[in-house]
Amino acid sequence: MKLAADIVAAYVSNNHVQGAELPKLLLDVHDVIAGMLDGGQAAAETGPAKPTPQEVKRSVTYDHLVSFEDGKPYKTLRRHLTLRGLTPEAYRAKWGLPVDYPMTAKSYSEQRSQLARALGLGQQRRGTPEAEAAPEPELVAEEAAKPRRAVRRKETA
Repeated sequence: MKLAADIVAAYVSNNHVQGAELPKLLLDVHDVIAGMLDGGQAAAETGPAKPTPQEVKRSVTYDHLVSFEDGKPYKTLRRHLTLRGLTPEAYRAKWGLPVDYPMTAKSYSEQRSQLARALGLGQQRRGTPEAEAAPEPELVAEEAAKPRRAVRRKETA
């Protein structure tokens, strides 16, 4: 209890705490210290609580995905996760999400797909430029064998 009182005293000296909150703060700190000494772990959770299947389903909507990191909606999670130092695989593992959990909203994916189609991306080329540019060797030989006519000059009188 002495260690908990010292920790709370140091905290209160640097932070504003109302008098009514001091007993609860002291008990909370004492419980955490006791938990660390007894079980080697703090009484507080060691990691984030895994979302329920209903929460996972509600986090994916047509227009956005709700991040489990901060609870905000995003069209794509990749940039948000990168700022927090996570990869999509690490995010899925941290929150216990399925491997096929999307990283982009359906509406955003469709919008990007329509833009790509409008630009003609992803289509096979109709004819290769190399095949059209290279003449066949048989035709070149026939054209070279034909005699050429002499150019007529107009007579001036």
